[in-house]
Amino acid sequence: MRAGEWRVELDLNGESLPFSWLIKQDSSGGYHAVIRNGEESLDVSELRIERDSFFLRMPLFDSEFLGRLHGDSLIGGFWRNYTRGSAYKIPFSAVHGPRPRFAAQAPGSAERFAGIWQTWFSPNSPEAYNAVGRFDAYPDGSITGTFMTETGDYRFLAGSSSSDSMHLSCFDGSHAFLFAACLRNDSLIGRFWSGTHWQEPWIAVRNSSYRLRNPDSLTFLQDGFDRVAFRFPDLDGVERSPDDPDFSNHPLLIHIMGSWCPNCMDETLLLREMHEKYSPHGLRIMAVAFEKHSDQKRALDALRRYAKSLSVPYPILYGGSASKEEAGEKLPFLKRLISYPTCLFIARDGTIMRIRTGFYGPGTGPHYDSYRKDLDEFLRRMVEET
Repeated sequence: MRAGEWRVELDLNGESLPFSWLIKQDSSGGYHAVIRNGEESLDVSELRIERDSFFLRMPLFDSEFLGRLHGDSLIGGFWRNYTRGSAYKIPFSAVHGPRPRFAAQAPGSAERFAGIWQTWFSPNSPEAYNAVGRFDAYPDGSITGTFMTETGDYRFLAGSSSSDSMHLSCFDGSHAFLFAACLRNDSLIGRFWSGTHWQEPWIAVRNSSYRLRNPDSLTFLQDGFDRVAFRFPDLDGVERSPDDPDFSNHPLLIHIMGSWCPNCMDETLLLREMHEKYSPHGLRIMAVAFEKHSDQKRALDALRRYAKSLSVPYPILYGGSASKEEAGEKLPFLKRLISYPTCLFIARDGTIMRIRTGFYGPGTGPHYDSYRKDLDEFLRRMVEET
């Protein structure tokens, strides 16, 4: 197998989703990979070659590539995402050598797509939802950016443009996203594919002043509740609660998340940073995870892998299944839990100060920078309050 750049394609029922691997060989002869999505690089250390068989396991999410080597420059096989069940698989092929992410890339064409776009996914349907598209253009015709929705963002998208079309993709080990659009007058007319299980239309118009609803206004306390109350096992099986001495009388942040969720991963990295800064001043953080594996052992294994890979310094509790219905039953004090992740900010006296729905990660650029600054200031005030 050859080291260097590889172009990978996932076959989404006839639509090609491309991304790249950078395969590196160490001094002992072993391999590791770097998956690239725009400005993001994901290090993958679990890469094995056994004769003509290829195994690449993602570091966080419960998925892997199983393939066969054809010579030293071609691999074919399947990507399997076990959080969607043992039968879920997508064909892939990988070819050695540097190539554009998308073949149709015209220098000088990307500027027509740059900027902020007011976006509607599945317009005029019961599944409709709003978003903000933010795209950056480069002279060679390449594009990076993302879509922000009221439950999170679509992370680091990368692609290219031609005279009247745009293509973007992202693969992070959990999600496989593909976007295509044509420019018609002042509108983008597009389609979105998520793995093999979902596709939908979308439209967008340029609108730099468009804003989504405030993430602090979407989830709130049920009538009759003024405190959080639950008790779940941690990864060692110890039952824990916000009322335990380790957490009570401390400013507390509760992170409702799942190990399968890339937005949760992005927020975990930010919370790890804030924990390091403010835990000496009294801040406590706990995560409550709702998992896609129905088998509790597999769910806990996934959470342990997640905690180890991200060096999570605070306890993760296992809440149950990832369905929002079950999460709502397990957390009855919350009304309209609509997103993983959701963060609860609790004062020293146990009152809830803030509930924030979703997360805009580093792929959103200035939106992430703004929230990171806001979070830092909010936590500073929390730990200073007596």
